Amino acid sequence: MLLGGVPFDEPLVMWWNFVARSHEEIVEARAAWEAEREGGGDGRFGAVTGYEGPALPAPQLPGVELRARPRYRARRPADG
Repeated sequence: MLLGGVPFDEPLVMWWNFVARSHEEIVEARAAWEAEREGGGDGRFGAVTGYEGPALPAPQLPGVELRARPRYRARRPADG
């Protein structure tokens, strides 16, 4: 998958299938995913058209706080 477009103005935290502005938002998104997967939740994530299997469980969060990635990656000089 290729993602592109105008960069967001704020740093983002990316983990598994979630993109958020903070570790806390990732924790909330994971909890919402699991609730929906188990038959609860508010339908935030929806169904995948053409996929008939059950939703995959989200992995356990790592034992550290997730941090935002830098907005821009430094370019490497071209090889020589």
